[in-house]
Amino acid sequence: MASVVALLVIATALVAAPVYGKDYVVGDSQGWTSGVDYTTWAKDKTFVVGDTLTFQYGSFHNVDEVGQSDYSSCSSSNSIQSYSDQNTKITLSKAGTRYFICGSTGHCSAGMKLAVPVSAASSATPSTPAATPATPSDDTPSTTPKTSTPSDNPATEAAPPKATTTSKSTTNENGAMESGPIKGLLVGVLATLGLAFMG
Repeated sequence: MASVVALLVIATALVAAPVYGKDYVVGDSQGWTSGVDYTTWAKDKTFVVGDTLTFQYGSFHNVDEVGQSDYSSCSSSNSIQSYSDQNTKITLSKAGTRYFICGSTGHCSAGMKLAVPVSAASSATPSTPAATPATPSDDTPSTTPKTSTPSDNPATEAAPPKATTTSKSTTNENGAMESGPIKGLLVGVLATLGLAFMG
């Protein structure tokens, strides 16, 4: 009976496990500014649905999402979306190429433009290997359900401890925020299996 419960908990955890993408800081430490080769910056990265781009820039810049023809001609007159908050986070929500330019006069033609090819998310493989698994925030606990065995005296019955895990996001050498629920999931599964075999 305990092994059936353990298998059900594992199956539920695997089905319900959220998938987190990477957060790429555009231009890494230089950010979104003049003088950065964004084609080279993006070349060695694999962007997938669920990843985010964070544009960090000063007040003389902005981020305009445009179509392919406006990207090629550096025109922001038909922009899909414009941002000027100096810390813009854009989720890559569908497959296809996304195009971004700085709409300030002369900046796009001087190289402030970025084309991002986005691949469909794959549940089997991550976009790149994670250097350090982490959860997306410190305040999202992972818990295992309480289990108990019948006893003649309920007052002497001890409830198994809850397993909680938290870890911080880290930035890899490509400027991508590493995040993933694998570590928390494994701790929860191991705690559940341990409880199932103890009972």
